[in-house]
Amino acid sequence: MQLRSDSFESGQRIPVRLAFGKLGAPVAWSDNFSPHLAWRNAPEGTRSFVITCIDPDVPSKPDDVNQQGRTVSATLPRVEFVHWLMANVPEECGELAEGACSDEVTPRGKRSPPGPPGSVQGQNDFTGWFAGDEDMKGSYLGYDGPCPPWNDALLHHYHFRVQALDVAQLPLTEGFSLAELRTAMDGHVLAAAELVGTYSLNPDGSV
Repeated sequence: MQLRSDSFESGQRIPVRLAFGKLGAPVAWSDNFSPHLAWRNAPEGTRSFVITCIDPDVPSKPDDVNQQGRTVSATLPRVEFVHWLMANVPEECGELAEGACSDEVTPRGKRSPPGPPGSVQGQNDFTGWFAGDEDMKGSYLGYDGPCPPWNDALLHHYHFRVQALDVAQLPLTEGFSLAELRTAMDGHVLAAAELVGTYSLNPDGSV
């Protein structure tokens, strides 16, 4: 199974237009377009697809995050941050145009994010990130792109993965979590393909 994107090449920088945040003062909202994705050669027996985007490079402690005069050390242990969960993508779907599932930053989160007919989208981790922000808090569903800490010494990697499943539908409802998705997929994955893009908001340009 192969996965490609016309929006960025695997291993290369993700364009600013696909990001949630861009350099500003110190950070501004970006275009937040979902990327073009195209996949092929799914194995026989495929009945649906799951699409995810996860950043495994998020600081495990928030103490220094986005703090003037401080730097998030590259040696700090890291955890996962979910940017996109979409399940029950129909087997006849093999491509998503750029911007098809997101084309702006939506304060308080998208209410009904667009996606292929029959698909269902989960909650991303901006839900927790903005929980204490009166202007931004809400349930963030669907795709929301990169916005790593602007003072992080580590380059962040965004893993876009398409997985082929042997079932047409997983028993998931809108707003499902990564843990719920992994449990539902267990034993049903026939194949997977992945692209990895990088992104940084560190203004010194060193990462």
